[in-house]
Amino acid sequence: QVQLMESGGGWVQPGGSLRLSCVASGNLLSINSANWYRQAPGKQRELVAGLAKGGRTNYPNSVKGRFTISRDNVKNTVYLQMNSLKPEDTATYYCNVDSITGPTGWIQDYDYWGQGTQVTVSS
Repeated sequence: QVQLMESGGGWVQPGGSLRLSCVASGNLLSINSANWYRQAPGKQRELVAGLAKGGRTNYPNSVKGRFTISRDNVKNTVYLQMNSLKPEDTATYYCNVDSITGPTGWIQDYDYWGQGTQVTVSS
């Protein structure tokens, strides 16, 4: 079992920056692939950043050039750096780890989710 703990959300003015962190703990050696999603009130959850097993990243056009996903394999932590934030970025952000390497080298492709962290962008 793997637990995800997110942090770093909060309030920021338009144009500001935040960095979200997602720490994975439990029965794992490393994170293979992960994503960040967000969900605003009344809207569907949407992908905002993906980090594939080979390290390739992908972003929707709405955040491309402003958001960056990264991974620290030593700390088993996934980050989302968000710059030039806009009011429309306001949402609850969720970390999703969908592939891990277990302590003895086995690979598990399974969706783990964090509890969500609120990001509010307003003046």
